[in-house]
Amino acid sequence: MKQAPEHILKLLEPVIEGLGYECVGIEFNSHPKNSVLRIYIDSENGITVDDCSKVSHQVSGVLDVEDPIKSEYNLEVSSPGADRPFFKLEQFRQFIGQPITVTLFSPINQRRKITGQIVQVEDDGVIVVDDGDQQYSIPLKAMSKARLVPEFSIK
Repeated sequence: MKQAPEHILKLLEPVIEGLGYECVGIEFNSHPKNSVLRIYIDSENGITVDDCSKVSHQVSGVLDVEDPIKSEYNLEVSSPGADRPFFKLEQFRQFIGQPITVTLFSPINQRRKITGQIVQVEDDGVIVVDDGDQQYSIPLKAMSKARLVPEFSIK
């Protein structure tokens, strides 16, 4: 997971939660010309553009004062969306039985991308079973990215 550095998480999570939102996760993608600080927020009522604007405004003020990122960057605030990203083990627990796609830093059983259902959450990772009933024990620290696979029904 491209989670932001710990000092940024500790700075921004309380601000976001103080506004009444869940801080799903904060990513920082550093690039020489266009770095991005991306904040995912959620609430029981869902997220609107106004919610994103409110969080963006408050977070921008804190970032301007504290200046934790020395290079130029763009700030993005959004809902986690249907393909919700995962950053913490507790988030996987909420979606046991749901399909996810996990991209790994290095292969497990010759695979760097695993899609399957979350069947269990352990102390340091998750158990995922793919369509072929192959079971994978995936440590959180081995994941470069994990996202929910949206299921849409057509009527």
